[in-house]
Parts: sequence; C-alpha cells; structure tokens
Amino acid sequence: MNMKIFLMMAALAATAPALAEDNDGKIIMTNPLNLEYKFEKGDPVHRTCADPVIVLYHDKYFLFSSHASGYSYSDNLRDWTHMFSKMPLVEEWAPAVMVYDDYIYYMGFGNKRIFRTNDPIGDKWEEVTGSELQDKGDPDFFVDNDGRTYYLWGCSAGGAMQGQEFDPATFKPLTAVKNLIPANGKRYGWEVPGDNNELTTQTGWNEGVSMVHEGDYYYFFYATPGTEYTSYCTAAYVSRNPLGPFSVMTGSPFAIKPAGFIPGGGHGHPFKDRYGNHWYVASLIIGAREHYERRIGIFPAYYNVENGKPYARAITDNMDLPFVVPDKKMDFETESIMAGMNLLSSRKTMTASTTLNKMVPENAADDSIRTWWSAKSGRAGEWLQMDLGRVMSVEAIQACFADEGWTNHRYDTNVSPYRYVIEGSEDGNDWHVMVDRSQNIIDQIYELCVLPEAEQVRYLRITNKASFARGYFSLSEFRVFGHADIDTPRAARNFKAFRLPDARRITMKWDPSDDAEGYIVRWGATPQRLDQASRVYTTSVEYGFFDSKATYYVSVQPFNEAGLGENSAVLEISPTSTGIQSVEAERETDDVFTSLSGIRTKNPGKGVYINGGRIILR
Repeated sequence: MNMKIFLMMAALAATAPALAEDNDGKIIMTNPLNLEYKFEKGDPVHRTCADPVIVLYHDKYFLFSSHASGYSYSDNLRDWTHMFSKMPLVEEWAPAVMVYDDYIYYMGFGNKRIFRTNDPIGDKWEEVTGSELQDKGDPDFFVDNDGRTYYLWGCSAGGAMQGQEFDPATFKPLTAVKNLIPANGKRYGWEVPGDNNELTTQTGWNEGVSMVHEGDYYYFFYATPGTEYTSYCTAAYVSRNPLGPFSVMTGSPFAIKPAGFIPGGGHGHPFKDRYGNHWYVASLIIGAREHYERRIGIFPAYYNVENGKPYARAITDNMDLPFVVPDKKMDFETESIMAGMNLLSSRKTMTASTTLNKMVPENAADDSIRTWWSAKSGRAGEWLQMDLGRVMSVEAIQACFADEGWTNHRYDTNVSPYRYVIEGSEDGNDWHVMVDRSQNIIDQIYELCVLPEAEQVRYLRITNKASFARGYFSLSEFRVFGHADIDTPRAARNFKAFRLPDARRITMKWDPSDDAEGYIVRWGATPQRLDQASRVYTTSVEYGFFDSKATYYVSVQPFNEAGLGENSAVLEISPTSTGIQSVEAERETDDVFTSLSGIRTKNPGKGVYINGGRIILR
C-alpha cells in the first residue's frame, strides 16, 4: 500500500467576505437560478429547464435551453426575464449557440437548420441558408480565440465525441469529422451510470459537449453518465489543439455536485461575464416527479497549469448557499464570492397548518430538493413554521416552492404566482413580518430574499396569502441563512479512507464531531488543491466517480450554523490502496502536527487554511 499523510490540521480561517452586513449595491443570489421555469408538456406535470447555454451579447446575458419555448435575458445573472419566441427551433433539445460577427447563432439538437439574430429582445430571427453542417445530437459551436469556428457534438452510450472545423461565413465544413474522445467507463467512474455510479454492468450516456481555450490548452467538456442521475457531471479532457489529440484532465471531472440541496453539474456551457470572469452554467437534477425534471445553476470557474499539467474547475462547493455576483475581475481560484451566510434551516423542527398524505413538514427542512411538504389545499391561510432551536441571526430566506397538485402546461398564461408573507418571532408568540410577497405578480419559485438588516429570531412562518385556482401550497425547502452564536465544530476524529477492489470507488468514514450539523467531504488531485466537495449529513460516504488509475487526496470538514469547523488531516489514496488508511491529527498553537502509529512529525509553518477547498500554507 502506497499511503502518505499530508498535514493538515488547522483552525479554519474565514473564507468568505463579510458582505451580509452591507448589501447595498451588491447582487446576492444562490442556486438554482430563479428563472420562470416552464412546465413540460404531458404527465406527470412538472417544471424543467436543462442543457443551458449563456452568452453575453450587447452587455446582456442570454440563456438558451431545451424545450424553453423561447429564452431568457438578464442584466446581472440573478434576475431573469423569460420571453416566448416565434423562432422555429425553440422547442428543440440542447441548442448550440454562439456569438459571431455581432449575431447570435442558434442550432437545435438533430436539426440542420440554423437561425441568427442581432435583435434578440425584438425576437427578430433569420434563417442561415446554405449550411452543410449535419444534424447531430447535442451540437455545440466553439469560437476559438483567433476567430476560427468548430462544430462539436456527441450524445450516445459508448460512442465517441466528435468535431470538425467549419467556415462561419458559409457554415460549410473545412475538415473531415474527427473522433475527439472515446467513452471509457471501465477506467473513469464518472462515466458509470447510477445516482452513486453503482450500475457498473451498464454503459453510461456521454453527451453535452463544449470547449474553452485558455493559455496553451483546449479544455474539452462532456456530460456523463446520464441526466437523470445525481452523479450527473461534466468531465474534461485537454489538448494543445482544438481537434486533439486529447488526454483526460488531471482532477477531472470539471463540474460535479453529488449532494447538497440540489445535485448535478452536467450538460452545460462555459461563458464569461462582462468583467472577463469565467463561469459554467450547468444542468441540476431533481428527478422526483419525472427523470427529466431539472433546473439550472451557475458556478465560478478557473483554468490554470500546475507542474506542467493543465487543470480547471467549476466551483460547486456550497454554491447553493448565497453568493455575491462580482462587479470586477476576480481570481476565482484564490478569491471566494460566498456571501458569508451559513445554512440555519437544515433538520429543524417543523409544524404546519395541514399536511397532505406523506408530504410531511420535515421534508421542507431536509436540505433536499427531491422531497417536499404540501398542505391539503391551496387556500390562503395555509402555513408552514420552523423552529431554529435557539435565537439566531437571520440574513436571508429562500422559499422553494414545489407545485404539488398543479396541472399547468408550458404555454399557460395563467400560472398563479406564489403570494406569501414570512414572519419571524423570538418566542413563538409575538410575530413580525420579515418578507412580504403578498402582492407578487412574478412566476418565480426560488427567490432569495436578502433582508435589509439581520434579524434575531427563533421561529419563522410562511403563510399563503392568495388561494390557487388549482394545486396546493407546497415547499420543497424553507431555507434560512445567517449565523448562530455558537462555536464552530472541532475536526472529525478517526478519519479513514480506503479504495475498494473496484478502484473507481473510495469509501470514507469518521467519528462524529461534537456540535456538527453536517460535513463537507473534500477531494482533489493534489494535497494543496482539494477543490471538489460534497455536503453530507452522515459519518461515512462511498463515491464511485474516480479515475481508477489516479491518486486522490481526501479530507472531511464539519460545519454547523456558526460556519465551517476544523478540517481533518488529508489522506493520500493511491490507485493500489485497497486497505483502510487512517490518521489522527491534533493542532498545537500555530504549528501543525500529524501522527500515525505513534510517529509524530512537525510542520514548521504558521498554519494551514482552507479557502473554498483550496489549501493555503501560511
């Protein structure tokens, strides 16, 4: 067994800017995006939005997605306006979109036709004639830094992702079709289907390609192993040339979020904001009513080279908590955009006016979008109440509605907006209004309401203020953010990890940490860059999305309503490690000690700190 222990025991420095106390002028949001999610056709009735592309055009952001009946636009990435479009392809799956020569170009899944516009707000589109590009599954347009353009595609179980260069003036191919990356689920666990990549006898579905050119390298992205799984992610290959040859990127996948309020991270697209910051917009998974029930999220991204190896990451760590949209150029690898708010509402005591069947109040406080509470009616006056257990400082609230019993369809113009008020109380007797949406006219189900000032409350109650014509008052989650005046938890002890005989899988276990609400499991390709993470509420996890031939470094970090606690030691898990590896770690003043089997070594540094999963030696 080739096992090393790298540090890492230290008090965790605060990683996010303290923005909650001064919200003036700051755009604070969270995932999933608060879009006007449209209802899908047919039964079961559900909203969906997936396979997104965001482009910046004339200083506005435009979002295109599957079956959208149009598209959305925004000035700030938080507030979106949906417009129905008469462009013939807006009901296609997985559009390819690019900005070129001051036009937006659009092509749909399996359709040869291409349309363009220089007036998207006016919905004025014209068809591009003479194109010889073939109709392909999950198409993508890639515009290189030198202006050359490429047509990429791929959507199959076991097939290769392909591409070719084309002339943007005529849309005629300039090169032959080339196989770019093969399927390889036997080595790469992220290509194995299943919510936990457990369907090892089946072939995953690779799709949703896109590409970025940063520095000397091209990063080729593809989604896998299937849009219905919570393991849905975006993996990456790299090359010095746009049509390869490609090799798997160290630390792949590029975007993965296997747990938390809403999982996912597959089929999306890279884009830049108006300040030149990199982002990745991705499909997030619900899959409760129907396996294509999905939402959209955006994640900051970065690209770099370390020891001659290119790497990239879309940061998904806690990105379903409030974050600040930057108003300047930032280095997302070292600078956090988190708004400094903690999740206060998970696993709290819940009561309600009424409960429909098994959709109990506790479902609205389990940190999962896949379950929900529903009242027995949609009448005004139905309510849901939360007891935080103690008085806490509440800074933002998000009511995530669930549409139980609704019978809407995509083109309905009479979708009832949710109208509600949220009240707070210190003692459960005297209540005051914290959020008033009793006159809301917008069809929105994920609005994050940031309070002008933090409020000290123990109890929160949301009450329906307008009866629905159809459906029930229901919430998938009643999310509350802020701070609790308690100590952060100590590091989890007896952290162990081992690679299974199937080397694509790694198991991690630890003893409970006092006062921990849950844990952030971290992993990465180097001990200094644990830049992938998953939020869990257990003391053991097993994940199967690893490269069977790669070395990984893993740790676990407890959290509670006061914030992140101390990180555990970091374990190295080599491809041949099949036995249990463990470490006991302790911190002494500003020095870092690690011990194994009675041998203690001292790191003479000042400390080890984690900034959003990136370990910084001080």
